[in-house]
Amino acid sequence: MFKTLIIILLSSVFVDNYVLSRFLGICPFLGVSKKLDQATGMGIAVTAVMLLACAVTWPIQYFVLNALNMGYMQNIVFILVIAALVQMLELLLKKFSPSLHKGLGVYLPLITTNCAVLGVAINNINDGFTFIESIVSALGVGLGFLLAMVLFSGLRTRIHDANVPAPFRGLPVTLIAASFISLAFMGFGGIVENIFK
Repeated sequence: MFKTLIIILLSSVFVDNYVLSRFLGICPFLGVSKKLDQATGMGIAVTAVMLLACAVTWPIQYFVLNALNMGYMQNIVFILVIAALVQMLELLLKKFSPSLHKGLGVYLPLITTNCAVLGVAINNINDGFTFIESIVSALGVGLGFLLAMVLFSGLRTRIHDANVPAPFRGLPVTLIAASFISLAFMGFGGIVENIFK
C-alpha cells in the first residue's frame, strides 16, 4: 500500500504533471508565472483547493451520487463544490494575506474554472482510487503544479532580462519556454516505474 502511494505521488508530480503533460491549468500557468511570489502563491492555493476538492468530492461521489444513481450529475456537483471551496479560500486570503490576495488578483477566482482542479477530482474517481489514494494523487498533482509554476517563473525572469529578437517577444517566447520545460519533464517518463519494480 505504501509503495503504491509513493508511486502515485511521484508519478503525479513528475511523470503525469497536469500542466506539462496533460495541458490542464494552462491559464494560471501562463498568466501568474511572471513573478516568483505570485507563482508560488498560486501554486500553494491551487494545491490547497485540489486537496480540499478531492477530500470532499470523493465521498460525495461514492456515498451520495452513486448511492442515488445520479453519477451523471458528477460534473455539476464537482464544479459547485470547487466554486464554494475557492470562495472560502478567497475570503481567508483576503483576511489573512491581503498582499497575496491582491497579487493573485483575477486569477484567484479563476481557480474555480481551473480545469486541473476539476480534472484531478474526476480522474481520481475514474481511476478507481481509494480515498487515501485520491488525497495522495491530489497532493502530487498540486505539488507538480507548484513545481511547474516556480520553474516557469524562474525561466520567465531570465527571459525578461534577455535580449529576445523582436518577432519572439511576448507570448511566442513564453510558449517556447513552456515547451522546453514540458520536454524536460518528459525525461522522467518510466523512471518511477523502474525504481519501484
